Amino acid sequence: MIRNLLKAGLGLALTAAMLGAAPAQAQDKPKDDVTLMLNWYLYSEHAPFFLGKKLGYYADEGINLDIQEGRGSAVTAQAVAAKSVNFGYIDVTTMIKAAAKGAPLISTGVLFQLSPMSVMGFEEKGIKTPQQIIGKTVAVTPGDSMSQMWPIFLKANNIDPSQINIVSGDAQTKLNAVMTGRADMLLGYVMDQAIKLQDATGKVVHPIRFADSGVNQISSGIIVNKDWLAANEDLARRFMRASTRAVEATVKDPQAAVDAMLEAKPKAGVSETLLVGLQRSIELYHTKDTEGQAPFRVAMDNVDKSLDLLVEYGGVDPAHRGTPADYVTLDYLPKN
Repeated sequence: MIRNLLKAGLGLALTAAMLGAAPAQAQDKPKDDVTLMLNWYLYSEHAPFFLGKKLGYYADEGINLDIQEGRGSAVTAQAVAAKSVNFGYIDVTTMIKAAAKGAPLISTGVLFQLSPMSVMGFEEKGIKTPQQIIGKTVAVTPGDSMSQMWPIFLKANNIDPSQINIVSGDAQTKLNAVMTGRADMLLGYVMDQAIKLQDATGKVVHPIRFADSGVNQISSGIIVNKDWLAANEDLARRFMRASTRAVEATVKDPQAAVDAMLEAKPKAGVSETLLVGLQRSIELYHTKDTEGQAPFRVAMDNVDKSLDLLVEYGGVDPAHRGTPADYVTLDYLPKN
């Protein structure tokens, strides 16, 4: 009898264990492995994706997110076009140039709706308006996107190019020119070169944004392969929903986003200056047309004006210009 009771007890215990395990197994839903490739090495504007991952927003959508550093927007665009990665976070105008030439790419949301392009120098120089640039020396990289927009910025402010002295060089040469005093200012991004200057010198940097003079192009956003998108529409919606939540959380607590990135990647930078860069990035999330709306929901008129600039100054063939809907879709963003 004792033996039978022991057998019965063991059977009940096994049954209870199996029943207890069942709910946990049911909750372990399989996740989609998703790769997001960034536009460059880690810096401020990438922090929202790390915050979203830390807070579980991607996991909530059934996504196991891998965030990879990039080596330039063009390289990331190539990886997305080849389906080597699922999503890219790059300069959308770079994607448009590739798509206009036939690359199967489209943006599912534009985060930077104001251009980060600016002309900047140390605040101690006292150069705070476009007119105060006259007579100064500016360091530029010939052929890059900012140098292409520079003449438009000057024209918008009634400045003759002959009134500006120019020093030419690559990205590091520009920084060195300002740090050594060979140039008063340089062309750069408010959340990139401005932070590098501040990190290197400890001096406050004052950017004069092109967008404040009406010279604006859309910038950073999410891109995908069109063919991949057609086969993964639900996954794209889930990814954009999680990314939207991540950006909204970043706006509410930028320091938490910086902390999340440094926790995942301790060598990403210095907390104080990353925070400054992120705050400047947040300022680029909306235009007046999209103020109060969810992140990534760009105004198509803004895309259209950017196309005009790309045709006139960015090398896009007018015959292949297309329409905003050829390059950007809002169909995969949350409805509210």
